[in-house]
Amino acid sequence: MIEDIKIPLISVKDVVIFPHSTVPIALKRDKSVRALEEALLRDKKLFLVMQKKREIEFPTPEDMYKIGSIALITQVQRLPDGLINITVEGIQKAKIKEFIHEEEYFEVKIGKVAEKEVPKEKLENLLRPLIEKFRKIVTMGKAIPLDVLPSIFDLSNPNQVLDMIIYNLELDSSEKQELLEMNNPEKRVEKVSDYITREISVLSTARKIQDQTVDEIGKSAREAYLREQLKTIERELGIKEERNEFMDLAKKIKTSRMPSDIEAKALKELDRLKKMPQFSPEVSYIRTYLEWLVELPWFNKSESKIDIRQSEKMLDKDHYGLKKVKERILEYLAVHKLTGKIKGPILCFAGPPGTGKTSVGKSIAKALGRKFAKVSLGGIRDEAEIRGHRRTYVGALPGRIIQGMKDAGTKNPVFMMDEIDKVGFDFRGDPSSALLEALDPEQNHSFSDHYLEVPFDLSDVMFITTANVLDTIPAPLRDRMEIIEFPGYTEEEKFHIALGYLWPKQLEAHGLDKNKLIIEEAALKIIIAKYTREAGVRNLERELASLCRKVARGIAENKIKTMRVTNKNLRKYLGSEKFESWVAEKTDEVGIATGLAWTEVGGEVLSVEVTFMPGKGNLILTGHLGDVMKESAQAALSYARSQIVNLGIKDNFFKDKDIHIHVPAGAIPKDGPSAGITIATSLVSLITKIAVRKEVGMTGEITLRGKVLEIGGIKEKILAAHRAGLREVIIPKKNKKDLEEIPMKTRRELKFIYAETMDEVLRNALVTDPFRSQSLRSTRPTFPNQPVLTA
Repeated sequence: MIEDIKIPLISVKDVVIFPHSTVPIALKRDKSVRALEEALLRDKKLFLVMQKKREIEFPTPEDMYKIGSIALITQVQRLPDGLINITVEGIQKAKIKEFIHEEEYFEVKIGKVAEKEVPKEKLENLLRPLIEKFRKIVTMGKAIPLDVLPSIFDLSNPNQVLDMIIYNLELDSSEKQELLEMNNPEKRVEKVSDYITREISVLSTARKIQDQTVDEIGKSAREAYLREQLKTIERELGIKEERNEFMDLAKKIKTSRMPSDIEAKALKELDRLKKMPQFSPEVSYIRTYLEWLVELPWFNKSESKIDIRQSEKMLDKDHYGLKKVKERILEYLAVHKLTGKIKGPILCFAGPPGTGKTSVGKSIAKALGRKFAKVSLGGIRDEAEIRGHRRTYVGALPGRIIQGMKDAGTKNPVFMMDEIDKVGFDFRGDPSSALLEALDPEQNHSFSDHYLEVPFDLSDVMFITTANVLDTIPAPLRDRMEIIEFPGYTEEEKFHIALGYLWPKQLEAHGLDKNKLIIEEAALKIIIAKYTREAGVRNLERELASLCRKVARGIAENKIKTMRVTNKNLRKYLGSEKFESWVAEKTDEVGIATGLAWTEVGGEVLSVEVTFMPGKGNLILTGHLGDVMKESAQAALSYARSQIVNLGIKDNFFKDKDIHIHVPAGAIPKDGPSAGITIATSLVSLITKIAVRKEVGMTGEITLRGKVLEIGGIKEKILAAHRAGLREVIIPKKNKKDLEEIPMKTRRELKFIYAETMDEVLRNALVTDPFRSQSLRSTRPTFPNQPVLTA
C-alpha cells in the first residue's frame, strides 16, 4: 500500500516518468540534489512529477502537476562540474496529497490514484491491435531499444505493456502527462491508438516523399540532400558543436607553438577525446587537460628593456632607503642586460614583516618590463600544491607554479614565492623538496608537473622568494638562493617613508587631499615613536589610516572642512600613546639588566631580573626559556660564582640561597646565547648590590672564563635599542664590523662599548666598579688559556 507515504520529491522539466520505464535524469538544482541525498539515506525511492512550465528555475508546489510516479534510483553518477546524472525506474503511479517540507528540499505525502477496474482478458483484447500498430511503426524505421521490444510484445502484464508503448511514442510532454493522469484504461488505449495512427501517417508520408525525392534528383542533388539530413541529425545530437570544439582545440594546439613532442601528445589526447562517448566522465578530464596545455605560455615572452639608470630611479621612487638591497638588484639587472639570460642564484628577500620585500619584487618586474606573478606558500603542507595532482584524481589541477605561469601569460615573468619559510610538511609529502627542482637554474629548464606529465621550461623565469626567518628553510633549498637581508627601519627612515609614501597613499584611499588634511612633522614623529614599535611600517600605515578615517567622517558629516593634526590634538584622534621610551619607564635598579634580542619581526628589548631567597643553592629559571638560553644562564652563574672573592663577597655566599632568574613576557618563547652577559650583569649587580644603569643595553655570549663572544642579529638589536630610547649599547668587540650596516644617524645617537671580557661589561653597565680596589683586581686568580668557541 502506498497510502500516506512520505517521500522526497523532485520536479523535472519536459519528462514524464511512467511505471516500468527506465529514464536518465540530470540534477543540478540544490533542492533536487538534497532530495536525492535524502532518498539515498532512506530506501532509494523518489516521487517524480513534471513542471507545468519548463522555464521556471525554482518551482513552487503550484508550478507542478499533482500526479507523478514513484521511482527507484538504480544508478548515480557525479560529474566534476557539479552535475549529477541519475537513472530511475518507474514503479507505480501516485498523486500528491500534501507538501510536508519545502525549504531545503520538497517532501510530500502521496496516495494511490483510483483507476477503473477492467478485466485482464478484455484489456488484452484491446491491446492486441495496438501492439500490431506499434510493430508496424517499428518496421517503418522507428528506433526502439532492443531490450524493450520483448516486454512490449508480452501480454502477461497488460498495464505494463500500455505504459511502455506510451513512453516510447513521439509525444509532447503535455500529451504524455494527460495519458498518465487518465484513470480509465479503455480510454487510454483508445487515445494511444489515435496517437499511433497519427505517427504511422507521418512516417508513411515521410517515406513516400523521400522515395519520390530520391528518384527525381540526381547524384549531386542526392549528396546535398544527404548532407542536409546529416546536418539535421548532428544538430539534434549536438555533434556539430562537438566537431567545432575539436577543430578549435586542434587549431589552438597548432598555434600555441609548444614543443613538437608535447604537441604530439596533445594531438593524441585530442584523438582519444574524439572517440569517447559524449557522456563519459573522462571527457571533461581530457578537455580540461588540453585547455591547460594550450593556455600555457610555451613561447610567449615579455621583451625586457633594461635601463639601469631608469631602474635605479624607479626603485628610489617606490622605496626609501634599502641602499644595499637596491645595489644588489641593480647589479643583478646589469648582468642580465649584458648576458641576455637569467641563469644564476635565486634571490631570497629575508627580513621582518612590513619592510618592503613584496613591493620591491613588483618594482623589479616594472623595471624589467615583465609580468609579475605571485604565489603564497605560507601553510602549504602538500607536495601536490607545488607539483600538481596526478590526473587520476577527481578535480586534479596543476601545481601553484604552473598556475602562476598560466596567469602571467608569458614564459619569463618575475615570479615571487611569498613566505617560503612557512612551508610545512606531513604525510602528504615535503613541498620544500618539490621546490628544489623549480629553484635550481641547472634543472628548471625541464620542470615536471604531475598533472601536465610533460616538461615545462622555467629557465627564463626570474624567481624571487621572501622569508621572515631563514632557520626554518631546509639547507638544500637555502643553498640554491642568494639571501638579501631586508633590515628593519630606523625612526628617521620611517619618517621619510611615511611622509613620502604612506601619507599620500592614505589620503588618496580616503578621498582626501593635502589641503583638507595636514599633518605636522612633529605629530608624525610622535606617531612613529609612541604609537608604533615595529621593524616595518605596517602598523604605522594602520595608524595613519585610522587618522584619515576619523577626519573623513568629520568632513562627510559637514562638521569640519579642513584639519591640521598637531602634537597637541593627536591624542584626540588616536587615543592615548601606546608606547613609552624604555628608559623613561625605568630607574637604575639592582638585579635588573636590559638585554637585546632578535626575533623574526625585528629586534626587541628585554629585561633580565635576578633575585635571591633562602634555600640550598638551587637555580630557578622562568620566562619560557629555551635550552640554549638555560645553558647560557648556567654559564653566567658559574662565572659569577668564580668571581665571588674578587667581588669582595664571602665564599659561602651561595650556600644557603636559591637563585631565581626571570625574563619577563613569560608567554613568549625565548632562546639563544646572546643574553649571557645580561644575565651575568644582573647576577653581579645583585651580589654586590650595585645598581645597573638604566640607559645601557647589552648583548653577547659569555664563557666560563668571562670572555664575551660574537653573536648575530646585531643590526636588528641596535635598531631596537635606538627605538627604545637607550643611549649606550655594549656589544662583543668582534661585532664591531657589523656596525657598518647601521645608518650613520643612528650610530651618532648611540654610544657603543666594545667588550672582550666581562670586566669591561661590568665597569660600563653598573653604576660603580664592582671590583672595589686595584689590589683586589690584581689578586684575582688567573686561568690557563682556553680555546674560545665562536657563536
